Amino acid sequence: MIAETINSQVLQQTITTQGISLHDLSKESPVLLVFLRHFGCIFCKEALNDLSSKKSQLEMKGIKLVFAHMATEEQADEYFSQYDLNPFYTISDPECQVYNDFGLVKGNFGQLFGLTVMIRGIQANMNGNSFSLQQIGDGFQMPGIFLINQGQIEESFIHSRVSDKPDYDSLISCCAA
Repeated sequence: MIAETINSQVLQQTITTQGISLHDLSKESPVLLVFLRHFGCIFCKEALNDLSSKKSQLEMKGIKLVFAHMATEEQADEYFSQYDLNPFYTISDPECQVYNDFGLVKGNFGQLFGLTVMIRGIQANMNGNSFSLQQIGDGFQMPGIFLINQGQIEESFIHSRVSDKPDYDSLISCCAA
């Protein structure tokens, strides 16, 4: 499992744009670390909509939301504000080094464009999300989600396809209110 291979040193060396390490942030309260794809991705937009709708649930459980993205902070701030997800913690990673540190790989054709992905893309579009040609980031990068608490990864969701839809409620259920 990828989460088991991520050591404390990676969490200590991964610094948010706000200047605090994931390790230290997770000592204050649980952290939901969400690695996004490029900002034109329909599934990235779907994830942001889903997380925006869970903001109060995350706050009640004391979970801090951290987004890793491949854009500049200015581009990200503008994008996140569309989903009412400001302010929060971010990691700007245009070179995808942090993605790599967490074991997130580049997708193959089936993971990015397979039949299942296309069908889910149509469903996501019908639910109000749309694909955009404004691709800020690496279109081949796979996403992932990690729940970090007290300097340890407690849960993770590693996408097999870009269209996989995480069960956020299950991911955050292990955190005490």
